Amino acid sequence: MTIPQKIRVFSTARDSGHRLTELEPIGFSTATHTIDASLFVDTAVKFQEIIGFGGAFTEATSVTLDKMPAHLRKEIMDAYFSPVNGNAYTVCRTHINSCDFSTGNYAYTEVEGDVDLKHFTIDRDRQSLIPMIQEAIGLSGDKLKLFSSPWSPPAWMKTNGQMNRGGKLRSEYRQAWANYYVRYIQEYAQAGIHIWGLTVQNEPEATQSWDSCLYTAEEERDFVRDFLGPALNHAGLSHVKVIIWDHNRDRMYERAKIVLDDPQAAQYVWGVGFHWYCGDHFDNVQLTHDAYPDKHLIFTEGCQEAGPHIGSWDTGERYARSMINDLNRWTVAWVDWNLVLDEMGGPNHVNNFCSAPIIADTQTGEVSYQSSYYYIGHFSRFIRPGARRVGCAKTLDALEATAFQNTDGTLAVVALNHSGQPIEFLLKTQGLQTPTSIPAHGIKTFLF
Repeated sequence: MTIPQKIRVFSTARDSGHRLTELEPIGFSTATHTIDASLFVDTAVKFQEIIGFGGAFTEATSVTLDKMPAHLRKEIMDAYFSPVNGNAYTVCRTHINSCDFSTGNYAYTEVEGDVDLKHFTIDRDRQSLIPMIQEAIGLSGDKLKLFSSPWSPPAWMKTNGQMNRGGKLRSEYRQAWANYYVRYIQEYAQAGIHIWGLTVQNEPEATQSWDSCLYTAEEERDFVRDFLGPALNHAGLSHVKVIIWDHNRDRMYERAKIVLDDPQAAQYVWGVGFHWYCGDHFDNVQLTHDAYPDKHLIFTEGCQEAGPHIGSWDTGERYARSMINDLNRWTVAWVDWNLVLDEMGGPNHVNNFCSAPIIADTQTGEVSYQSSYYYIGHFSRFIRPGARRVGCAKTLDALEATAFQNTDGTLAVVALNHSGQPIEFLLKTQGLQTPTSIPAHGIKTFLF
């Protein structure tokens, strides 16, 4: 038996100076130990292949970055996208038309009845949003996968005549709206940005004071089957991944079932996207996989609501707990919401302020790295695209963990202790073990 020479250990903990800090390595042995608690990793059992981790490019993020000094802008972008000294993001999201984290409502054609899209233009995005995305693509080594989500069609396509406050897509504009996605993809491609995937609609069950649009599951099914899927195919864009639902875990199975039980609709659907805003409901993630194992699961949005929460440790633990539980239920990519927000948790055109892993104070120039930044990094830096989840069993409820084997053979084990007491346990793999620990309110990544 070959015993690994060392296990690299990276630590972040609340009551310490550890922030993705590399500690002294530890080593496996064949010795026996008396610690009862354990975390057992089994590489003989393999599950899904990971695509990656990331966050969202919003107009709010881009205009905030534009207000920062050049050296701090570079620091922030490196912190997310550098594969050497950053979180090495590889999957990101952006918005089609405006979202709440835009500085106002806008659409790519606001000319009433422009079904032929003669007035379609992405010039608004070229001002700030597109340059940021292009910069990130370069930093990632051109390895960034980008998917896009609409919050609302143009006001003239909707039953309520406005982009905000829900409303529905008018039936006579379904074809024009499907063509709109196609035109968006084509325009972005001309800007050097290739769209990897689309979600049909952000949060299709939410009537919000900001950009929103309602779909029943049947309406989403019919739109994908009869309009969006065929439009993508006709334009030679069948490779673009279509993601349904894009809302909370509570209804994801029920909504997915109505779409995916229709073979004609299902043929166009790559996967199911979900958010975290109404409770855990992790079992619904597992159930969706079990019922439709050929479809992919992707966490498309999550953030800490109601302000910037600067200095909070709970936000990081919320992220890590969600990431572990989602990954352990077949999720292939996990995408945060805004990459960067300002000192207010915005800008946001309806004052729906939130937190982000990096807060950039546009008044003082200070950059604050939140606990969520470090907690996400414990996954994104060490579980790389192409990694396969492997068996990971633990004996304590307070110890949550997941394990992945990268394409180079290295194992990345992420373990979370969200309790108020340190945890000692044995890290075990076939025939080998080593005693180790995690401090209270801490997270560690073990790499070997």
